[in-house]
Amino acid sequence: MNRDKLIAQVKNEYARIASSDSQQHFYQTTTDITPEAYYENLLSKAISEINKGTFDNFKSGEEVVTAIANDKSWLSEWK
Repeated sequence: MNRDKLIAQVKNEYARIASSDSQQHFYQTTTDITPEAYYENLLSKAISEINKGTFDNFKSGEEVVTAIANDKSWLSEWK
């Protein structure tokens, strides 16, 4: 898939997830970070990996987001 198109789809997926994540639930499962900041961080790292070609075999942004959600090791810069 075209990397620019994949990036656009990943941005849309993270925006959708961040807007649907309730503040209360998020604060119960993470530390002092807002959902927006958390997903912005994930998005930044996902875009970096897309540009490196990590997800060149993926067919959609949803596929990328799901892979990252299930295994953060897809993100070489994740700590």
